[in-house]
This record gives sequence, C-alpha cells and structure tokens, in this order.
Amino acid sequence: MKAQSKIISLDNGYHVWTRKVGDSPVKLLLLHGGPGMTHEYLESFADYLPDEGIEIYFYDQLGSYYSDQPDDPSLWNVDRFREEVEEVRQKLGLEDFYLLGSSWGGFLAIEYALKYQEHLKGLILSNTTASIAAYSKYINELRDKLPVHVLDKLKEYEENEDYSNPEYEALLDEHLNNKYICRLDPWPEAALRGFGNLNQQVYETLHGPNEFLVTGNYKDWNRWDDLEKITVPTLVLGAKYDSMSLEDQEAMHQRIPQSELAICENGSHLAMWDDADRYFEFIQGFVSRVEEAEK
Repeated sequence: MKAQSKIISLDNGYHVWTRKVGDSPVKLLLLHGGPGMTHEYLESFADYLPDEGIEIYFYDQLGSYYSDQPDDPSLWNVDRFREEVEEVRQKLGLEDFYLLGSSWGGFLAIEYALKYQEHLKGLILSNTTASIAAYSKYINELRDKLPVHVLDKLKEYEENEDYSNPEYEALLDEHLNNKYICRLDPWPEAALRGFGNLNQQVYETLHGPNEFLVTGNYKDWNRWDDLEKITVPTLVLGAKYDSMSLEDQEAMHQRIPQSELAICENGSHLAMWDDADRYFEFIQGFVSRVEEAEK
C-alpha cells in the first residue's frame, strides 16, 4: 500500500508529522488520543480502510513522538490543539473530508466540528465522551468495583504520589488496562509502542497524573449542551468493555442530529485492535452510506 509522509510547518514555527496511506477521493484524517499519545496505536487503520477505498491520514499532534516536542506547557491546551487541526487540514489540502477522533482525539474532533464543520463530510467519534466530568465519573465507577485490598494498595501509592512505582503500574495494568483499554494478551506491538512514547508533559498538563485523577487544564471541558450544533453525518462508535460508558455513547447519539450509534460487542477502548473486524465494518458502512447519500 502506497504511503507518503509529510512534515507540516505550523505557523508557530514547530513541525508535525503526517502520513497518507492509500489513494482515493474519500479522505479520513485521524486524531489520536492521549493527550500526548501518538498515531502508532492507530496503525491497524492501514490494514483495513485503504483497501476499502478510504485514503487515511495519520498525524502526530504537536508534542507527540513523530512531531516536534517543545518543552513549553503553555502549548498544551484544547483551543490551541483545535486550531492546529485546522492548520493541518489546510496544509494537507483536505476539504469535504471525514474526521475521526479516538478518545482525547474525540474531544478534539467535537471541538473541531463545532467551529469548522463546513469542511467536514462526516465525523466519527470513537471511544470518547462529551465531558471530562462524564469520563471521570465512569472511570472511577470502574475503579470502585475493584476488590478492597486492590483499592487500598492503589490509594497507598497515590497518597504518596508514587505513580511510577512498578507495583502500582502492574495493578493498573491488571485491573484497568487489560480489561478496559485493550483486552488482547499480549497487547499489539503498535499499541505498546504508542503507550511507551507518551509525552508525559502533554498528558499531565492537560489531564493529570493518571486516568483516575483529572487535575489538568481541560478538567472542566464540557460540550454536552453544544452537541446539537453538530449537523454533519456522525458515527458514534463505542465498545462494550470500554473505559468510556455506553450511556455516554447513547447520550451523544441522542444529541447529535444526524448521528448513528455503533457498539463493538467484544471491544474495549482500543476496539480497533480487540474487535477490529466489527470496528472497521462500522466505519466502512458509515462512510458508504454518507457517500451514497451524496450521489
């Protein structure tokens, strides 16, 4: 499959990495999660969509591994990242295109659609939600279901802010990551690579020290009341075992006028890996319906 990488110079002087895979009039730009993750955990997209006639664009947001990584926490905020997406769109020459946001990338995709949806043909909100409060509520509900002795041990490390302790990380892997982030054993190499290349400064500035504790500058982000303003065809794509709640997926679907809801019955947060066939069938079907409706 033909792939072409392109480094984009941003107006602020920094550079971000992109890669086009496939060749088609149907174009899809991917927004990865994190914050501060990389495109790497999305590499499975190249195994499915280009063969189905969908040209895809990987893109590492500023601060992420393949792009510049400036030591400047003032850069890590929702508004600047949204404007970066628009700048990348312009410099890739994308118009009437599809935008997919995964997790944190879904927050960005919502933000982008609310300001720039005239450029979109369709929107895909993958494994995400519409407010940090909703995310925090559900992830902590999952945490509270853990055995008492596990919760006590987690709290012990957290009270000491010992988040990088190997035992703490092992407990999170066993009781959170391997159940709700990716259910494959072992994890795909691309997913491990992506998580290993997380930019901690970006993550902590926006989010906080860990998944359960949101203290970063997007902690009050909330777009529930604005979803009705998104009028482009939208696919809300979730998973049964996700760290984002099924109730949130249904609520987003109900509020976005031209939306469809699809749930991967065997998938988790990385359903593009642990329920891949169904995940990509949902995307292909959505794109096909939008394309057909435009004929």
